[in-house]
Amino acid sequence: MKRLLYTLLLLCTMTAISAAEQVGGWDLDKLKKEIPAVEWLKKEGSVHSLLYAGEAYRGNPTQVFAVYASPATLGEAKPGERFPGVVLIHGGGGTAFEEWAYLWAKRGYAAIAMDLGGSRPPECKTDPKTGSPVPSERSAKTMTRLPNGGPNQGHPEKFDSITAERNDQWPFHAAASVIRAHTLIRSFPEVDPERTAVTGISWGGYTTCLAASLDDRFKAAVPVYGCGFLHEGESVQKPSIDKLAERAADWVREYDPSSLLPRCRVPILFVNGTNDVHYPLDSYLKTFSKVSGEKHMRIQVNMAHGHQAGWAPQEIGLFIDSKCRGGKPLPVPGNPRLADGKVSVPFESALPLKSAQLHYTTDTGVRSKRTWKSVDATVGGNGVTAPEPPAEANTWFVSLSDERGAMTTTAIQLKP
Repeated sequence: MKRLLYTLLLLCTMTAISAAEQVGGWDLDKLKKEIPAVEWLKKEGSVHSLLYAGEAYRGNPTQVFAVYASPATLGEAKPGERFPGVVLIHGGGGTAFEEWAYLWAKRGYAAIAMDLGGSRPPECKTDPKTGSPVPSERSAKTMTRLPNGGPNQGHPEKFDSITAERNDQWPFHAAASVIRAHTLIRSFPEVDPERTAVTGISWGGYTTCLAASLDDRFKAAVPVYGCGFLHEGESVQKPSIDKLAERAADWVREYDPSSLLPRCRVPILFVNGTNDVHYPLDSYLKTFSKVSGEKHMRIQVNMAHGHQAGWAPQEIGLFIDSKCRGGKPLPVPGNPRLADGKVSVPFESALPLKSAQLHYTTDTGVRSKRTWKSVDATVGGNGVTAPEPPAEANTWFVSLSDERGAMTTTAIQLKP
């Protein structure tokens, strides 16, 4: 009997260890502990560039191109000063943006941005007066394919590769490359490894969802636009997943954020627009609902879709500051309540609220083409009140803005 109990205990222990080491195809223990080998390409100027070791691709070792900036590379650091770190993930057709890393360095962060398409962009020129990067043209024509780069970032690599070996699939590489970049930046002497965050735009927001679900060392995550449930509703990715036929369920299970976000314990802020054609609000709300840990939402009426538009909202930096630098947190709205012809929303805010609004649409049809209306709400000591949305309103939410102009919103309300 004792021998049987010992055997069962051993099996349970081995299973627990295996589960801790492996999630899907990612060896998380290895990705978190092994610092990837680095080859520095440029270590002068405000933004440096490097190659770091990636996952094997088609049986061969790979390198990932990245750029790095910090107050130290800008010449603005004090001797021995350490900084919080941030990992920056570009969207579809994007690359390692020097100007993005520079912006975060100016904010006081050590920032690393990698290329997830197996290539490297042309080097930015530098403004002689400010030292800031001046982006040159970055397109398929100007990108240079790395001789040992990983998979490209096209739809065949993102979806069709589900029939290939795990190491030849883009989503696997993308998430692994982000975690490797995180492990690398945490190893830099000037970086405080206990104060790091991740943010990404569009496909980078999608990958941020994966990374935040796999890597619990992050203190904050901000996916912009990107979400899960790409296989449902009006998602522009749905046709590509449908074409996978019997392998579609495999792709969703392995790589859709809806399958991984239930394990996310990193505080997360979802940022999107009301009319985003790539990540519609239905999918966004369902993705948000999958997170059981700390979560927040910022929905902007008619927010444009793009890299510059995606890194522009000040709330991204303020949220990460609140988790990594002791900054004041964003307002936290409670669940809206409908009663007596009014919407009431309780809230918590470290700073006084400046304004609030009710946003709704009565249009039907494709969400990206619906017209939205906004109505001012009243801010009181106990909460926010607004007129009840009209009966024909099918989607609505309430936004709160503090004295910094920093905005958060309630979860999206969908009419059954």
